Amino acid sequence: MTPGARVAAAAEILDRITEGTPAEKALTGWARGARYAGSKDRAAVRDHVFDVLRCWRSYAALGGGETGRARMIGALREAGADLSEIYTGIGHAPEALSLQESTTGEPPVGFAAWDLPDWIGELVQEDLGAEAESYAMALRARAPVMLRVNTARCTPEEAMAALAKDTISMAPHPIAKSSLKVIEGARKVALSDAFGNGLVELQDGSSQAAMETVPLTPGTRVLDYCAGGGGKALALAARGASVVAWDIAAERMRDLPARAARAGVQIPVLEVPEQGAPYDIVLCDAPCSGSGTWRRAPEAKWRLTPERLETLMALQDEVLRNAAPLVALGGRLVYATCSVFECENMQRIEAFISATPGWQLETQEIWPVSDGGDGFFVAHLLRE
Repeated sequence: MTPGARVAAAAEILDRITEGTPAEKALTGWARGARYAGSKDRAAVRDHVFDVLRCWRSYAALGGGETGRARMIGALREAGADLSEIYTGIGHAPEALSLQESTTGEPPVGFAAWDLPDWIGELVQEDLGAEAESYAMALRARAPVMLRVNTARCTPEEAMAALAKDTISMAPHPIAKSSLKVIEGARKVALSDAFGNGLVELQDGSSQAAMETVPLTPGTRVLDYCAGGGGKALALAARGASVVAWDIAAERMRDLPARAARAGVQIPVLEVPEQGAPYDIVLCDAPCSGSGTWRRAPEAKWRLTPERLETLMALQDEVLRNAAPLVALGGRLVYATCSVFECENMQRIEAFISATPGWQLETQEIWPVSDGGDGFFVAHLLRE
């Protein structure tokens, strides 16, 4: 595919997303009908689509409209591309710009320049204060690809040497002891021998750092109460903890047994969370807005509503309430979200402590969106 054909394909996919089709479904649908597109073409079109999703409002302003075509015009204008070389109408390239398209478009202002819905922009300003703009602008860029070294099997140096054999360039990142940042070759990671042999796992740096705050000794009994794919359970198991996993939606854990086997650890999947209670540590990586991860899932920031946020806060309260009895006396309840919003973080902890005698806050930490990790929050609660 020519560069113009890739732009035209991305504009078509963006129109489907605007109409309500989820981004991944729209991309898959296009790929199935575009058998001529090679792997590099599919990757390039995907990059166009996600770049626009991150900058949905600002590219609409720069492109002078809210169609996929207009947003791609805005994206290319910001990149400094020569539009006359792309919009030629030749072959599968998009039609040449009309006079109106050539003369419309303006720099975004207000929360459009931050690429946030107005109500979220206001919430971010209230919660982050002087850091609000830097957070919003960080979300407009691609997220780093981070790996966690499985220290139960190798050292970071050994992991980097193994990855280098597949021409994947890495560098240690200070966000976490086990963290490596991919410099080059990110798309090769999942096919590499280092990954296949369980030396590394894909895991965000902030998530790794949050799990490193959990105090463990060999044999510490841990329940991952909202396990999902099991990334955090794997990180704790690699440090010698005795980890079991449960999730209210069991299908989310379908890949966990294979991941655990690859990593060389055992993480039994429970049918009921009470099985084996009480635990020394119960980890609750609660459902949340994902506002710290919107570089990776930019569609989510445009689909979140105030009503959905209220529903998530109620779910977070329910998770804390139901998980608390599973913690042994003197044990810890570790609450985590990949959100930067106070209403999902400390406000939930404060509400829980207020309503539940016998608990105290031991520590809390929040990571901003950075070059090594997503926005992330963790709090440790001690059961007295």
